This record gives sequence, C-alpha cells and structure tokens, in this order.
Amino acid sequence: MLNKDLSHIGADSVSPAPYSSMSSRVRGIIGACSGNLVEWFDFFVYAYTSIYFAAAFFPSGNQISQLLATAGVFAVGFFMRPLGGWIFGWIADTRGRKVSMIISVFMMCAGSLMIAVLPTYHTIGVAAPVLLVVARLIQGLSVGAEYGTGATYLSEASVTGRRGFFGSFQYFTIISGQLLALLTVAILQHTLSLGELKEWGWRIPFFMGAVSSIVVVYLRRAMVETASRQDMKRKGAGSISGLLQHKRAVLLVLAFTGGGSLYFYTFTTYMQKFLVVSAGMSPQVVSVVMTASLICFMLCQPIFGLLADKIGVKTHMLLFSGLATLLAVPILFALRSVTSPYMAFGLVVSGLLIASFYTPISGLVKADLFPATVRALGVGLPYALANATFGGTAEYVALTMRSANVESTFFYYVAVLTGITFLAAMLMPDLGKHGYLDGSGHIEANTGIGKA
Repeated sequence: MLNKDLSHIGADSVSPAPYSSMSSRVRGIIGACSGNLVEWFDFFVYAYTSIYFAAAFFPSGNQISQLLATAGVFAVGFFMRPLGGWIFGWIADTRGRKVSMIISVFMMCAGSLMIAVLPTYHTIGVAAPVLLVVARLIQGLSVGAEYGTGATYLSEASVTGRRGFFGSFQYFTIISGQLLALLTVAILQHTLSLGELKEWGWRIPFFMGAVSSIVVVYLRRAMVETASRQDMKRKGAGSISGLLQHKRAVLLVLAFTGGGSLYFYTFTTYMQKFLVVSAGMSPQVVSVVMTASLICFMLCQPIFGLLADKIGVKTHMLLFSGLATLLAVPILFALRSVTSPYMAFGLVVSGLLIASFYTPISGLVKADLFPATVRALGVGLPYALANATFGGTAEYVALTMRSANVESTFFYYVAVLTGITFLAAMLMPDLGKHGYLDGSGHIEANTGIGKA
C-alpha cells in the first residue's frame, strides 16, 4: 500500500528542478529557447527561400508546379516529426530533457548544412531532389524532438502562477526564428540580384543556421535537468503503453494541435506565398508586411502569456478557437483581394492576434495534461501527428485548391478545424485544479472526451 501511494505521488506530481537561484532558472530557459530559435530558423528558411531554389531542384513546369513540389518536400519534413516526437520523447522521459535537446540541435545542424552544400538538378540530376528530401527528413526528425521536449522543459522550469508567461517564450522563439529567417531573406533580396539569389544566394541562410548551432550546444550544456531520476527510472516511463493510459489527454492534444497548427501555418508560413500568388503583391512588399506583422506577433507572446496566468488557459483556448472559427474565413477573403500593403498588414495582424490566445500556452496546456513519466512523449508524439497531418500540409493543400480553382474551400477548411479545437476546449477540465503541474492530476476523470 505504501509503494502504491508513493508511485501515485511520483507519477502525478512534477518534480521541482534543483535550481540554486532565479538566475540559474533563467539560464535554463534561455538554453531551451535559444535552441528553439535556431531550429525554427533553419526550418522556416526553407519555406522562405524555396521560391528562389525551386527551379534548381525541380526545373520542369510552371511556377505553381515548382512551388507545389517544394511545398511537398516541406510537408515531408513534418511527417518525420511523429518519429522524432516518439524517439526523443522516450529519450527525454528516460534519459533527461537536456540530453534530448542537445541531440536535436546537432541533427538540425546536419540537415541545414546538407541543404547548404547540395548540388542542383543540373549537376547531379534526380539525386538532387532526393537528397533534398533526405535533408528535410533529418530536419523534421529534429523539430519533432524539439517541440515536445522544449515544452516539457519550460513547463517544469516555470513557477506556479507564471507558467503562462514562461511558456510564452517557446513560441516567442519559434516566431523569432521565423522572423530572423524572413529578415535574412529580406536583406538578401535588397543586396543581391534575382539571378544571384537563384544561383547561390539562397544557400547563405542554411550556412548561418548550421554555424549558429555551436553556440546553442554551449548554452544547453549548462542547463539544469528538470526530470528526476526517480521519474526517469519508473516503470512505464517514456513508453507507448504508459502514454495510452492517458487516452483522453492524447485526444485533447490532437484536437488542440490540429486546429492550432493549421491556423498558425496559414497566417505565417503560407501567408508569405498567399499574398504573392493570390493577392498579386510583389515578394519584396510581402516580405516587409510579414516582417512587421511577425514582430507584432512575437511581442504579443509574453503579454498574452501573462493574461493566461490571470484568466486561465481554458479561457484562452476558448477565445482562440472561437474567434478563429468565426473570423478566419472573412479575414482570408479580405486578404485575397487586398491591394494596399497597410491593409494587408492590418488583416494579417488581426489574424495573428487571434493566434496569440493559443501560441503562448500551447506547450503548457499539453504538458499539464500528462505526468512527468510520459510528459515529453505525451506532448511530442500526439502533437507531431496532428501537426504533420494539418500544419505540415497547410501550404500544400492551399496551393492544390488554388490550382483547382477552389481556393476559398481552404478558408472553410481552416474554420472547420478550429471549430473542432473549440469543442475540445469546451471539454477540457480546469487545469489549475486537475492538471499535473499544479493540480490533482485527475485529467482522465474530469473530461468528457473519450467517454462511452
């Protein structure tokens, strides 16, 4: 009986990290977030430079078919995320969050360096796009590792009453990585000719990402491990069988990620191409619009994280999913016919403000649904499955519908998915009372999802 009680306590409570001071806590968060920034810089650089290297790897066809091919390769990277979430979730839950995050940085570096030096189709033929796919698979595996472990680490490194604020820095650095990728491309656009960009200029950002990982490894080596040895050695830690004991939590993560990822990638990654191919704006103008929009979005993260600490993550999820369901379609219709860059900026920011109810708490909500023994796996694997299915295919689905002259169908697709997220948010219990970080850990007993 004593052993059973001790097992319950160890599984249902978060083991506090042995921080000696607030400064060591901050250093740990910086280490986690710096790697997040570099990994997402590397990942998004592909999306923003593909318009320049598409013809180098897929030379036949028109611009839309070339973009579809590169979008397909972009989506391939997402489909490695479930494997990354599974493998590195197990590593994080059984060997430590720190080990998992260091390995993931090395893998992203390898993928980026490979793309930077990759010969074109003209040089090695069909081997060029094949190797491009391999590089994206490596990057996808790495990003699949990064999200789940990073969200877990930040949730465990934060303190009660400020978890939303600390957790907001995960997407703050995701957006920072995306913003740095966009700024890098914008600088290259203004310093190199179009011919130079297509010939060799697009390779520069991939070299930058590979080199910057050296700094991240140094920062992460100094991080404090948040997983306790007791939890890592516990039976079922990091296992699929252990995860399946939390079926309702898994369903919640799938529902939240499906709508949240699709909406996020629609208004960030795909928006760069949407404003060019659908609204008819020049790539240079779109880069300025998206840079300004992402700066606003990035700065909103800690503000909305603090708001979540005041009003609760359940309310935040309801606000995001409800507003997205109602407003995604009219905002996207307006953006398709926009002519003024100022109006485009206002519309994109309005869409991103809605996303700001989701992004600061995305990792926190998911981490709070699982005990420490399967937390990294519980966050990483279901997230990666839904993210690959809906987020990774967002651009490809949108471009396919556009080529079939039914582009507006994609707008309603976004609304339907966020509507499902809204229903899941309605069914989610109050994590302040029932979550594993600060509550009783009785998630399965306090949600309607999965009940017969």
